[in-house]
Amino acid sequence: MTLDTLQDFISAIEQAGELHRVRRPVKAHLEICEITDRVSKMPGGGKALLFEHVLLRDGTRSPYPVAINLFGSMRRMALALGVDALDEHGRRITELMDLKVPEGLLGKLSMLPRLFEVSKFPPRVKGGNPPCREVVWRGDEIDLDRLPILTCWPDDGGPYVTLTMVISKDPTRGIRNVGMYRVQQLSKNTVAMHWQRHKVGAAHWREMAERGETMPVCIVVGADPASIYSASAPLPPAVDEFIFAGFLRREPVKLVKALTNDLEVPWDAEIVLEGYIDPREALVVEGPFGDHTGFYSEADLYPQVHLTAVTMRQHATYATTIVGRPPMEDYYLGHATERVFLPLLKMTVPEIVDYHMPAEGVFHNLVFVSIDKQYPGQAYKVMHALWGQGLMSLAKVLVVVDKHVNVRDTQQAWWAALNNIDPERDVRFTMGPVDVLDHASRAFTYGSKMGIDGTRKLPEEGFTRAWPPLIEMDQATKAAVDAMWPELGL
Repeated sequence: MTLDTLQDFISAIEQAGELHRVRRPVKAHLEICEITDRVSKMPGGGKALLFEHVLLRDGTRSPYPVAINLFGSMRRMALALGVDALDEHGRRITELMDLKVPEGLLGKLSMLPRLFEVSKFPPRVKGGNPPCREVVWRGDEIDLDRLPILTCWPDDGGPYVTLTMVISKDPTRGIRNVGMYRVQQLSKNTVAMHWQRHKVGAAHWREMAERGETMPVCIVVGADPASIYSASAPLPPAVDEFIFAGFLRREPVKLVKALTNDLEVPWDAEIVLEGYIDPREALVVEGPFGDHTGFYSEADLYPQVHLTAVTMRQHATYATTIVGRPPMEDYYLGHATERVFLPLLKMTVPEIVDYHMPAEGVFHNLVFVSIDKQYPGQAYKVMHALWGQGLMSLAKVLVVVDKHVNVRDTQQAWWAALNNIDPERDVRFTMGPVDVLDHASRAFTYGSKMGIDGTRKLPEEGFTRAWPPLIEMDQATKAAVDAMWPELGL
């Protein structure tokens, strides 16, 4: 079943027994964050939460319930993308990348279902009166204080819209980008747009600012789950996130032209903030913000968005997320990216077997990689190849291990790596770009990286001793114990 709306997703979560409704009055200021933080750190990520009685900053009840931690478990993440296991989409990508045309008429005909599936990916732009415009605020009606925008942490610079789909277009090529960037409320009708310098939306803004052109922006809050996830995915700049969402959904995303600019937004969106950035205006202070590293990111200067319209469904639900000390909901979004994008990584670095970004590494601090090692120095070749791959260039520590190591088991990965290294011989340092949120780097967005070769060493790599075999029980004894296990009472 295709989940076309946020409401469909919430209903599916509830039917799966993974939704908890909170009917007690709870403040949007700090309290929802504290409750969600505790729940998200429960085993398996805790339940999704729907706060039905949210108190705004003036003490009144919000007419909009707040949904949070929707993606915060492996099961819900798979449900969001319409699969039983996230690797299923990876296999679909592998099949699409196999472009060899088979011999014979029957072989060619066998490709038709795959070609038909590809034809369904592009979004469909519709006219008419979409659900996302059942309610419209314009001019003096625009009042963000009426929305249950969370203040997450005590030292945050203000309330933040977090689970966003920020829509912009490349001013030269017209290619759409949909990114998940945090947005700080500044007033009733203005927000600060936090897009880091490595992000595509920021590149669109820089180009339009150089031209002196006003930049249209739409900020979507709540849509179908595949589109929300796609906004967080590290897609190449030339790939439209709504096309990718269509691939994940196996159905096209329905769009409609925005009310006050030429961008398109999801037909079934819950809430849409339409606006523009004036390049002639000075940047505004955004932050501090309690970030996914578990530390506050510092205040900095970012562009201001003036809202021209707020549109929404008649009974909209405000979807949001919080970030902070891991594990939290963003870990599961990142894990989906691991599984979905592994085949694309293998296309450029084919010796990779698997990779994993553990929650403690907050994505950019630690990446485990297993490889099928065939020759000396291959681990270092893989390290440098990965540091040349898009946002993987920001990885601070890469640990490379042999193919038999399960890198998704952090304990096993560290056990293998730490047993296999001579620190002076097997650790390499290099310089390069680092994440904007890395507060420990020697300079803003620039610092050192560490690569650890935790693979079995070859004689050509200077290892002349005997490499010890792994301890493993023989199969006959394992089978005998398997048979008697039910009788042991263990």
